[in-house]
Amino acid sequence: MRKVQAHWESHPADGIDWLELLETVLVYKLPTFTREEIQKMFGLNDVDLKTTRFYQDVFGEGLVEGRVEGEAAMLLRLLERKFNPMPESARQRVASADAETLLVWGERVLDANSLDEIWGH
Repeated sequence: MRKVQAHWESHPADGIDWLELLETVLVYKLPTFTREEIQKMFGLNDVDLKTTRFYQDVFGEGLVEGRVEGEAAMLLRLLERKFNPMPESARQRVASADAETLLVWGERVLDANSLDEIWGH
């Protein structure tokens, strides 16, 4: 059986973000309703919000960004404690690093005697 795709799914480039529009309408037109009431109204009680693509996109990205920010903050604290004062270039380097690099640098803090050893030079 061939699946029929809705117009809004097959033509995403028409300039309208339909999901954002629907969210806006729900938020502004139904401000007194709870999420559960809106789910019941639209028959969405059987949908697990966490399995939707929207939820995974929004919260997945947020979790990754939050994790990277937390790792960077912790690494900066450790570096400041071990190599105080720290040059601004070191702070910028940490701020622009990805999650994996921050973890590698964090592991090196215990044994490093200089910032160059942290960076792997």
